[in-house]
Amino acid sequence: MKNQPDNLREAQLTEALNQLPNAAVPSNFTARVLAAIELEASKVERSHGWTLPWHLLWQRVAVMAAVLIFVGVSLQRYETHSHRLALAKNVALVTVAQPPPSVDTLENLDAIQRMSQPARADGELLAALQ
Repeated sequence: MKNQPDNLREAQLTEALNQLPNAAVPSNFTARVLAAIELEASKVERSHGWTLPWHLLWQRVAVMAAVLIFVGVSLQRYETHSHRLALAKNVALVTVAQPPPSVDTLENLDAIQRMSQPARADGELLAALQ
């Protein structure tokens, strides 16, 4: 029952619109509308072209940081390994160049160590001599 007043209004509106004269439209109206749409689309594309995609920027920064950390750790491990290798070579050269001490030398080690100690002045002897 409510549809009847709505239908009546719609019929009156349609009749009023049919009585209006047709609007004068230029012959190139469609071409102008399409050109305006293309212009608006190109403006939108250009405005988005200059902005940075932040989600891609953060991904790139994270990847570069990971690569730099990996390279830094790898270089540090390489240098540590090369220093250890050089130290091992030097130790090997020293052990080959000097034969181990003989048993007689080791038996006299206490006497040898006492000879390398500095002599202490005997205070009583110096007082007696003066």
